[in-house]
Amino acid sequence: MEDDSLDIKDDHNHNYCASSSSSSSSSSKVRTYLRSQLSVVTTVPQPAGPPVPGGEPGTRRGKLWSGSTVGSKLMDSDSGSESSEVSETDCTAPPPAVEGNLTLDSNVTSKFLLNAMAVEDYRKNHWPNLEKAIDRLLIQNPTDHISVSYAQIYSYVYKCVCQQHSELLYNDLTLKITNHLEQVSTHLQARPPEDFIENFNVALTQYTASLQCIVPVFMYLNKFYIESKLNRDLREDLMNLFADHVAEIHVNTLMPLLIKAHSMPFQVQPSTMASVVKGLYSLRPDWAQLAPDLFSGFIPQINPPAVESLLPDYAAHDQKLQMELSMNGFPRGDQSRKRLQYLWDAAVCSEMGFLMFSSF
Repeated sequence: MEDDSLDIKDDHNHNYCASSSSSSSSSSKVRTYLRSQLSVVTTVPQPAGPPVPGGEPGTRRGKLWSGSTVGSKLMDSDSGSESSEVSETDCTAPPPAVEGNLTLDSNVTSKFLLNAMAVEDYRKNHWPNLEKAIDRLLIQNPTDHISVSYAQIYSYVYKCVCQQHSELLYNDLTLKITNHLEQVSTHLQARPPEDFIENFNVALTQYTASLQCIVPVFMYLNKFYIESKLNRDLREDLMNLFADHVAEIHVNTLMPLLIKAHSMPFQVQPSTMASVVKGLYSLRPDWAQLAPDLFSGFIPQINPPAVESLLPDYAAHDQKLQMELSMNGFPRGDQSRKRLQYLWDAAVCSEMGFLMFSSF
């Protein structure tokens, strides 16, 4: 019994070794004893859940941990290996990634929630205040003074651009102004023809004055989105909206009225005629080809440049114009009196020159 006794020691590396006095039979008994002790299956507790498809038991955390692997390591230590420790990764390493197991990154989720909150804040706080200010600016008359906090509007636009809502703000702005211009077009269509030129001039003047207030407060939107990404200008886009939704719809009605008013002096105020014709040319320069004679009376270089071979035709055109003016009640007056006045002025000048010369 004394020979069969086991003297098992544990070194600082937790390697189980037999005493040097044991025989080879004792070593085999130690191995048998260790196998019997480590063959017990140890289970690491884990929360209940669906089994992982394709998983192998006894490999990672949450699975059966058999002693065969550890036993082989201990056996190696008994046969003279320098290190027989069980590595920490064998016990605490996370399970390998399994295909088909989709997980959302917490950072992506938080960014999505913050973006949703920012859009909701834009819809509830920023855009309603901007919409009210735009309404007041669009319906104001050029001579009226409306109390609007431009600094507050500028601040709202700045916050929207900084929160990456430039595209949303631009779409809302253009949609708001488009709806307003459609109402203006409907109002013009209901006006009588004799007042159409005056009403069109009022609509164009009022809209242009509104843009002088709207464009500056949307400067950040224009600089960091429209100019940099769309390669356009905010004022040009808004003027194109007026051309598309108002001027282009009524140009076929407006042009004959302008030609008729131009042929009858002072039927419409000259300032109104000049404002409407210049406004149409700024919106669509091609519209000048619809009535070249009309546009050339207010805008230079509409007609082609003069040619020397056509000088007799130009003179005939001027004579025809003078005849039309005289027939419409604009007489040239007594030309003989102009000749007498010229001779008198020449005589006075010569007499004054003689007196000045004799004084020396």
